[in-house]
Amino acid sequence: MRAMELVGVRVELPSNTPIVLLRALDEDGTSSAEELMLPIFIGGPEATAIALAHEGVEPPRPMTHDLFAEALEAMNVQVERVVITELRDRTFFAELHMRAPGEAKVMSARPSDAIALAVRLGVPIFAEDELLAEVGYSDTPEVAEEEAEVVEDFKDFLDSVNPEDFA
Repeated sequence: MRAMELVGVRVELPSNTPIVLLRALDEDGTSSAEELMLPIFIGGPEATAIALAHEGVEPPRPMTHDLFAEALEAMNVQVERVVITELRDRTFFAELHMRAPGEAKVMSARPSDAIALAVRLGVPIFAEDELLAEVGYSDTPEVAEEEAEVVEDFKDFLDSVNPEDFA
């Protein structure tokens, strides 16, 4: 399991689909040298909720995630962490790890709701290693260069191949 930081909310073009972007952290809590990123497609209202909280904007009336955070606090329940657990059938899953007086609870949640709550409460966000291996990507210049080399090699191969080579 890797600690993650919220980079922000972006809009994927040309589909105009909101994405929440998480970055893996090293064990010391700093940005990972490998720049491992986890993009999660989310809905518009959830994107707004995350972006507003991330930017420190306080709405005039509580949003749903604000209300949920206040309700948990009133019931003396602490959210200890959020874990993005898996991608199944093109849907991401997450868990809220909570502590109530005398007991620990784990609750299934949509990642967008869990992240919106985590940002409001200052709770750490984690992602399972298997998930990062499956859908995470590296955003370092070295990886971009390697990918460009592979594409260039493939183009060279296509330029030099003949149909007879496959007979």
